[in-house]
Amino acid sequence: MKGLLKILSGRFLTFIILMFLQIAFLFIIILNLMERSSLYLSMIYILGFVAAFYVLSREEYPAFKMSWVIIILAAPVFGVPFYLIFGNKRNNKAIERQVNEYNQYLINEGKPYLFFSPIEMNDVSPMYKRQSDYITRLTRSIVFDGTQVTYLPSGAEAFTHIVQEIKKAKRFILIETFIIDMGYMWESILTLLKEKLKEGVDIYLLYDDLGTIQNIPKHYDSYLLSLGIKAVVFNKLRAHLNPRLNYRDHRKIIVIDGDVGFTGGLNLADEYMNRKIRFGHWKDTAVKLEGNGVYSMSEMFFQQWCFASKTSVDITQFIPKTTQKNDGYVQPFGDSPLDNYNISENAYIQIINHASRYVWITTPYLILDVQMSTALTIAAESGVDVRIITPSIPDKWYVHSVSRSHYKQLLRSGVKIYEYTPGFIHSKMFVCDDRVAIVGTTNMDYRSFYLHFECGVAMYHSSAIHDVRNDIVKTLDLCKEITLMYEQSIPFHIRFLRNILKLFSPMM
Repeated sequence: MKGLLKILSGRFLTFIILMFLQIAFLFIIILNLMERSSLYLSMIYILGFVAAFYVLSREEYPAFKMSWVIIILAAPVFGVPFYLIFGNKRNNKAIERQVNEYNQYLINEGKPYLFFSPIEMNDVSPMYKRQSDYITRLTRSIVFDGTQVTYLPSGAEAFTHIVQEIKKAKRFILIETFIIDMGYMWESILTLLKEKLKEGVDIYLLYDDLGTIQNIPKHYDSYLLSLGIKAVVFNKLRAHLNPRLNYRDHRKIIVIDGDVGFTGGLNLADEYMNRKIRFGHWKDTAVKLEGNGVYSMSEMFFQQWCFASKTSVDITQFIPKTTQKNDGYVQPFGDSPLDNYNISENAYIQIINHASRYVWITTPYLILDVQMSTALTIAAESGVDVRIITPSIPDKWYVHSVSRSHYKQLLRSGVKIYEYTPGFIHSKMFVCDDRVAIVGTTNMDYRSFYLHFECGVAMYHSSAIHDVRNDIVKTLDLCKEITLMYEQSIPFHIRFLRNILKLFSPMM
């Protein structure tokens, strides 16, 4: 009842109602025109073919385009406006201006090579040089040594480390998150932040409007500003049809004094540390970086900060002051929907393609395009031990149904699929051959790959890679393996519903 009242009294409901009214009005106009004359019906289908041709001509990934083409051609009355709202990544002039400023910031401000010696990956790991070079060339995020990595296998453990490090803060604290919820976790952190403000510590907080809209009071940023926290809301929701609504900041970054950084699946809400139970036991993970590699996390934060706040910051003020004993190599990196580069997905695919023994994956959503599906099936058919863990208790039933629609094809190729029976697994991790791993914020779905700002940490020959692997081994003991025989026994009407939902997967 409390949750229902929060929804009914919140501005999210107002936003949904206004959006629905605009969509309904658009459809009423179209349907009325179609009823008056068969000419309009013909025009709608012609418009559908034109829109499909336009989508195919776009410089976007084939699977993403083909999904929209199918929707548009199957139901142009709905497909065309839905593509314009949910799928069209063409930016208006204001966004393009911001993107140019964003890119100029990368060129002028960061310059990590001025402060850190470049790592020659040929000497470290020739196999993964291509992957690290790809990330560096497209994001300017270099490979760092002098960085200690601590793998945190649960939200509660991550929260403990975050609190400990915030208490030590002397210069600044950076927090970027998708969700803030008014519970124990956030209130505990906010209490510490207030204490740090009194000590003269600068605090920057960036949070996504959609992620927080149901959880915090209206104009909460004004309250934070009144405390002395530099707060910015990312991409505030406006109740009008605009593709920009899709661009969400799904990153989770916390940096303390430039020397310690955290990222992973953890948002600032109680379910992430199991103080509030929503979908059974919530399994989440994070990594803690100490030393040189934290610089890229600070740089990513301020890229987003400058983009959202339309201000500039001298990133050189946030350089790490400490260097740690070398424990392998790390490469924190970000991904943006404002370019034509699908960095997170391609980093995942390169790991799969390089696998010789195993590649294990955890993801809350398994909505695959052709490139990812092909990489997984080829690896499994080549004898690589490919394992994927997904939730048993979903947070969104329709998304989970789409995830399950991919099981049969993967199982046929030899991919092993497991569902986490205690509840919901939210961690996003790849680990391969005990040599490389990625822990970050990117789900295996269209929204993360194509429409969200995301981040992660690639680790090469780090002891944390073994910690990731060992944690997945323990997690597998709590999972139910999904067999091909089981999938083939699924009733036809359920499989049919899954495939219908799969058709609309680019919007999920």
